[in-house]
Amino acid sequence: MSHKTPISVLVLIHTQDLKVLLIERADKAGFWQSVTGSIEGDESLRDAAVRETQEETGLDATQYKLSDWSLSHVYEIYPHWRYRYAPGITQNTEHIFGLELPETLPVKLSPQEHVRYEWVDWRDAAKRVFSWTNVEALKALGLRHNLVL
Repeated sequence: MSHKTPISVLVLIHTQDLKVLLIERADKAGFWQSVTGSIEGDESLRDAAVRETQEETGLDATQYKLSDWSLSHVYEIYPHWRYRYAPGITQNTEHIFGLELPETLPVKLSPQEHVRYEWVDWRDAAKRVFSWTNVEALKALGLRHNLVL
């Protein structure tokens, strides 16, 4: 098994009126999140964002407004997911991207990764996501529109 690289992207998919796509993890019921995933090989962060969006939602991020928010967070990898990384790796650096769509769209989930999706108001999304980095990304979305959580 090859280990995951501890550098990842979080893609906050949203509409102009701040409806946010949330997806529920298949391996952890009740764990809602934005699109996330580690870089593979020597791909760029942007390429990882495009790939992960395609894999997890079926959406082609190159057809919409994909923005690197120049925002990242270092977090401790949950112990139950550390087996995916090389021994001794306990932290990951996550880079935030925004993907603005013209309207809410149906998505095609990867059933191995996610079991359902919902489009919700950005403030409601911040109450539902399980990771603090996802909450911070949602706060950043609000600030980009001169709104606070």
